[in-house]
Amino acid sequence: MPSGQGPFKGTTTCPYCGVGCAVQGTVVGGRLLGVNAPDGVAPNNGLICQKGAWLDRVHSSRDGRALYPMVRRTRTEPLRRVGWDEATQFVAAKLADARAVHGPQSLAWYGSGQLDTEASYLFTKLFKGSLGCNNTDTNSRLCMSSAVAAYIKAFGADAPPTCYDDLDEAEVYLILGANMAANHPVLFQRITARRGKVAGTRIICVDPRRTRTAELSDIHVPVAPGGDAAFLLLVARRLIQSTRFDNRFIRRHTEGFDQFWGQVMAADESDLLDRCGVHPGRVDEVAEYLASTRKIISLYCQGANQSSFGVDKNLALINLHLLRGAVGIAGAGPFSLTGQPNAMGGREVGYLSHQLPGYRVVTNPEHRQEMESQWCLANGAIDPNPGLSTLPMFEAGAGGKIQALWVAATNPAASVPDSDMVRKALGTIPFVVCQDAYGRTETTEFADVILPACQWGEKSGTMTNSERLVRRSARLIAPPGEALPDWQIVRDVALAMGVNGFDFESVESVWNEYIATTAGTDCDQSGMTNERLQDGPLHWPCPSPRHPGTQRRYLSGRFSTPSGRARFHTVRVGLAAEHPDESFPYVLTTGRIATQWHTRTRTGRIAELVSQEPEPFVELHPDDAEKLGVVDGERIQICSERGRAILRARVTTGVRPGLVFVPFHWADLYHSAANINYVASRRLDPLSGQPELKYTAVSIRAVRASAVGVPATDL
Repeated sequence: MPSGQGPFKGTTTCPYCGVGCAVQGTVVGGRLLGVNAPDGVAPNNGLICQKGAWLDRVHSSRDGRALYPMVRRTRTEPLRRVGWDEATQFVAAKLADARAVHGPQSLAWYGSGQLDTEASYLFTKLFKGSLGCNNTDTNSRLCMSSAVAAYIKAFGADAPPTCYDDLDEAEVYLILGANMAANHPVLFQRITARRGKVAGTRIICVDPRRTRTAELSDIHVPVAPGGDAAFLLLVARRLIQSTRFDNRFIRRHTEGFDQFWGQVMAADESDLLDRCGVHPGRVDEVAEYLASTRKIISLYCQGANQSSFGVDKNLALINLHLLRGAVGIAGAGPFSLTGQPNAMGGREVGYLSHQLPGYRVVTNPEHRQEMESQWCLANGAIDPNPGLSTLPMFEAGAGGKIQALWVAATNPAASVPDSDMVRKALGTIPFVVCQDAYGRTETTEFADVILPACQWGEKSGTMTNSERLVRRSARLIAPPGEALPDWQIVRDVALAMGVNGFDFESVESVWNEYIATTAGTDCDQSGMTNERLQDGPLHWPCPSPRHPGTQRRYLSGRFSTPSGRARFHTVRVGLAAEHPDESFPYVLTTGRIATQWHTRTRTGRIAELVSQEPEPFVELHPDDAEKLGVVDGERIQICSERGRAILRARVTTGVRPGLVFVPFHWADLYHSAANINYVASRRLDPLSGQPELKYTAVSIRAVRASAVGVPATDL
């Protein structure tokens, strides 16, 4: 950050979705006076969403900010302001005591795709290396882990093979379970702009809801909730039956086709049609478009991932690409859309419970030995067993098995399903640290220590977006109060614990150590020096300082599997782990809206965004509303076997009969009756550990709020 009064302009990464938009801030006299998206700067090239356009307002006041370290030494006393030395010494002592008395597995860390790569790396090094504890997970588990598992199973590595420039060359866009117009609007504008210029370009949207994305698509496939894999298997069946598959690509570059072919041809077509709820003519139409070109981009997000068989949905989609040879060429490939600015970067540093840096895994002895050598640890210092992922971590906390939990840059009391269980865990764990830019969230009410962190624009750091593009962000303004960068907070606690290897003097020095750990791995970033990142972003793999970076992967036709071949997989096509019945006859799905972000910690303070959707709501079909006696605008109660929520009804044909949609942004600080995660399913995909947030069996009834103990004026 330059000294003086300015004005000056600096470029940083937008803190919202995984597009990783470049945002330029104008600073005068130390104040951020405006933001814009600079023309010609990748990846957004002058485009910005409405949340990003109001980023200057984030810093217009200190409303809600965590300004100073706060500590309470017992649960019966209030938090009090302390200095940083006291706070870090206190955290260090409590972690060391818990580890000494109860063992490394009594510790846990829960982080975020909002953290920059340097901070995520230091958390991973501290917990998995110095403390010997693999109980580290993040909110990326809630959004991307099924996509990760499918990439690894199909291609041998966690990485989209595509880049954003492929959007300018594709001829068919298959959007599955992603409302891009609301949640990835910059990319969606790029797609619709190409359709307007190139005749024959088609957008296909597969979604149970008729979203804005569906309305603007050429084809909307209103698939039944949970029916995605069945629909994709039907499309594959049509392609195989009509011999519209790329036999040359399959023979040269894939394995497992015979087993996949056997599943497709043995499947009961009537059963698949029943499961997906799609007219056979629509299946034929989609198959015909996919058969017309190899330039197919599929774009998918939580609708595919948040399922008890989300990995299977992802694999079913990748199977179509392998069937058509639509991968490893420009303008084609499966392209998972991340929901956070550094969800990709966090996976690269190994912050999920089974990972180590450089896409290594804790179960692999060679990988452990490599990292023990890198970190100058004794042989066997890294635990060979995966740690607790998100839901098991909080279940263990509720059961008294976690003694100390450090939460960074996220709000699990609001965002993790089954909020009752999560809140019980936070209340049961004897020592809870919250490291956050905001001092009042649903989670900080349980904190024994609050560590104030810098947020967007107040620090320098590195992030990786959905297309593997790594950008170093500039510090634009000074943080308020005594807030520090996340990496520095972790470093100081580690030093207070007396562990070796944390004497970093700058974010650049952390980056230097991290990129050395990636050398020779699938996500090699060793050529991305600090000097190169100052000049602009780079795609990985980038194995040397002269390497230009890699926009597209697998162009040679060789994949990251031991055989070098991509793998077809048979898939499960069942519905969800939880089924509607007489007690809970409806299906709830949750998701995002265009104007809010996660649990509204940041966007909930921007009046221009709040005014567009001032309160939570539930969408339901007119047929269901009539059956229930519900009038548009009336409050209704939604219940599952876990809990309840009370929301205002929005009657619309945009959802299928039997399906209701609720945005998940509002939680207990707005009103406990508005938190839909008290209701949402905690069932998990057995491979990825991702919760089934898109499918919960619920009951609905019209209700006067006061009749259930909630004054209408409070909602």
